[in-house]
Order: sequence, then C-alpha cells, then structure tokens
Amino acid sequence: MLVKICGATSAADVAALAAAGVDFVGLWHGVRGGHAELSVEALGSLAAAATAAGPEPVLVTLESGVAAVRAAVERSGVRWVQLHGYQQPGMVRALLAACPEVAVLKVLHVRGDECVERGLLPAYERAGVRMFLLDTLGADGRIGSTAVPVDAAVAADVLAAATVPVMLAGGLTADNADRFRPLPGLAGIDVDTGARDAVGRIDAAKVAAIKRAWTAQTI
Repeated sequence: MLVKICGATSAADVAALAAAGVDFVGLWHGVRGGHAELSVEALGSLAAAATAAGPEPVLVTLESGVAAVRAAVERSGVRWVQLHGYQQPGMVRALLAACPEVAVLKVLHVRGDECVERGLLPAYERAGVRMFLLDTLGADGRIGSTAVPVDAAVAADVLAAATVPVMLAGGLTADNADRFRPLPGLAGIDVDTGARDAVGRIDAAKVAAIKRAWTAQTI
C-alpha cells in the first residue's frame, strides 16, 4: 500500500514525512490560491530534499498548459506529475512527448456516486497515464482537499475497470483504513487534510498513524 502525503511546504515537513516512511510527497505548484502553493524555487528545493531523504517528490498541479508543466519539471527535477484538474488525454500525451522521463498520476474526480471521467479511462491509459487517483469534488465543485470520502462503490467500479494502479484520496485518516483498505486492487492512498493538526500544519504523529493503519498486514 503506497502512502502519499500532499501539501508539504517546508524542509521540516519533508523530514517528518521521510521519518514516517511515506512513499510520495506532494508538492503544489500551479495550484493558485492553494494553501500549500510553492514558488518554482521552493518546489525545486523541496523536491531535492525529498529525493535525498527517500520519498518520491510529486509535482501536483492544476496547470493544463504543457509548456508550463514542462518548465516546472525541468526546473525542479521531479519525475512524477500529478495532474489534478480536468486535463484531457491529449494533454497527457503531449506532456509525455515533451517530458518522456516523467510518470503521470491523473486525478479522477468523483461527484456523489459518479466518477466524472469514468468514460475516459481507456483514453487516459492509451495516452500513457501511469496511475490514477480518485478524489472527491466539494459540493461547490472545489477540487482537492475536500476531506470528503469517495463513495466505496464508485471506487470499486474504477478499480475493476482500470488497467493501471489506482490510489484513493478524500477524507482518509488512520481511523477509516478498515473501511477502504479492503477494496480489491487498491494501490495506495493520498492524504492532505487528515495528516494535519488543528492549525493546518503537517502532524508527524498523524502521518505515522496513517502509515501504520494503512500498511498493516491483515490475516
């Protein structure tokens, strides 16, 4: 079970996530107005710190322009790109043509009992998506950090249909691991809100608890 913690903004955050043994660190750039938005300089600095410490840095972006994403990739050296908006399969194909060294993690958005991009799964896979991430939309259509769990039936449907690994986001904590971890084929989780303290900082104890709960062996 892969564990990704999203929204690191400091070297201390990266060190705490590395100490907890997480697999991926989400670094925001091109998420305008986001609580964890980084300058391209900070993106590069934290990506280097993550790589040195162990976790794989992931560029998390809403950008849909290939040139903008390519510039961030080249300046930061990241090898994973999480396309968190409504980027289409053609954009994925063009990005991989421009940056063949990167792996694309494409977010699929869930509204109620529907995966908005369900019909595009084959096209995204043909375009070269390496992994999917299911996340919920806010009631107002807001993307990301909604703390709303994905409908388990929707997650099961996407997991059965996809031919690449699928991760899950949306309101995940150490306390609901037993609810979602049994989903057949689930590759990992992505946590933002559930890994933070009361004032919004990454909480090392919560991260460690998430890691333990979600990677515990079952008999």
